[in-house]
Amino acid sequence: MLSRVLFACLFLGLYGACASLSCRWMDHKFRQFSENSLNLLEMMGNNSTNSTEDEEESAVAFPHHLYGQAARASAEEKVAFTAQVLKEVSALLEEDDGSSSWEEVTAENFLSVVNKQAEELLSCVGARGHVKKKNTKLHLYFRRLSAQVLKKRGHSAEAWELIRREVRGHLMRADHLISSLLAHR
Repeated sequence: MLSRVLFACLFLGLYGACASLSCRWMDHKFRQFSENSLNLLEMMGNNSTNSTEDEEESAVAFPHHLYGQAARASAEEKVAFTAQVLKEVSALLEEDDGSSSWEEVTAENFLSVVNKQAEELLSCVGARGHVKKKNTKLHLYFRRLSAQVLKKRGHSAEAWELIRREVRGHLMRADHLISSLLAHR
């Protein structure tokens, strides 16, 4: 009897250590929240009075290499990276002092959805105790966005539109990272 219990404990321990990251919220709600945040971001652009079709480039290059590194990382690291992206996006958009032309309610709803996503993702990796420290390069990238796009352009509506487009790219890449985890289950 004792050997069966020991075997069962050993099996469960090995299975838990080897199983891919499992989180009910990611399985059932991440996709819904991701689509909601992208829709709200799109509405922010549609409600913008400064929406021009000019594809003006951001002064800060998109960090494709960081997403490439994250794509090759463990499941826990992918989730932690994605949560950090969402937190950085939130912090960046919270700099809006009303100079953007976005409807306040839509922007607040967007921030609420993004923050909820980040919190839930962190709870998925936090329960396993493998939350890695922040990615410094990602944090510095978002600081450069703030300094070189927003501050240099005086937090103008046009600067905020560039930020909105940049954020869209991040949300899409973050969605892809998490979707790649969910597809391999």
